Amino acid sequence: MVGMTSTPSPSTPSGLAPQIAARLKRSPDGLIPAIAQQYDTGEVLMLGWMDDEALHRTLTTGRCTYWSRSRREYWVKGDTSGHVQHVKSVALDCDADTVLVKVDQVGAACHTGDRTCFDADVLLADATSPSADQ
Repeated sequence: MVGMTSTPSPSTPSGLAPQIAARLKRSPDGLIPAIAQQYDTGEVLMLGWMDDEALHRTLTTGRCTYWSRSRREYWVKGDTSGHVQHVKSVALDCDADTVLVKVDQVGAACHTGDRTCFDADVLLADATSPSADQ
């Protein structure tokens, strides 16, 4: 597929700066969760997974690259769908086990075609609104 680069496993040698790589707290499979958020509205778009190489590619290309756990390969968001994520900033959380990638999302972020991966199955709406009591 276009935009996907096969690799045998995540966390193979990467170009990620050693000072960043040393700080990361990865899952046993070498991954960290990456939250994609719309940079100007704060809307949470999706959660993907990155290894060191995916983070390196995200930091250096300006496009979000993720590791597909099911396909076991890298994928650049939007290369096949056209729904590109242009990176505005990348931040590591206080525990160094999650990254927040603020992006300018073009089109849908979710593979279902929804704007976000959190549109379709709301478990609890604003509990303080009057309509929440009905």
